[in-house]
Amino acid sequence: MLMWPPATRIFVAGPPTDLRQAFDTLAETTRQVLRQDPFSGHLFVFFNRARNRVKVLYWDRSGFWLSHKRLERGTFCVPETQAAVLEWNAAELALILEGIELAGARRRKRYHRPATSSTQNISK
Repeated sequence: MLMWPPATRIFVAGPPTDLRQAFDTLAETTRQVLRQDPFSGHLFVFFNRARNRVKVLYWDRSGFWLSHKRLERGTFCVPETQAAVLEWNAAELALILEGIELAGARRRKRYHRPATSSTQNISK
């Protein structure tokens, strides 16, 4: 599995995409459909109509990376939406690519440091 910097955003095309497209056409789809800059260093994810193939476009300052996955059996469980673009985090993308349905997945509570104000007495 490839690792991305934490600031990397992941944009997913809502409508199905013709995955016969290569680098330049997907970059143009990123501009026209997703309304994003393909040179931003973010990930752009495209699924086909049958939901058994996915392509991920990424710019790394020297060129485009294009990753393509084809399932031999089954489909990706991508949430249905009317939106032209969705934004996922890296964990959601990893779950979808591994075949886990997001609707049944639950995020467990994690510790978050409480905010302190300058007027609170911290010492006890």
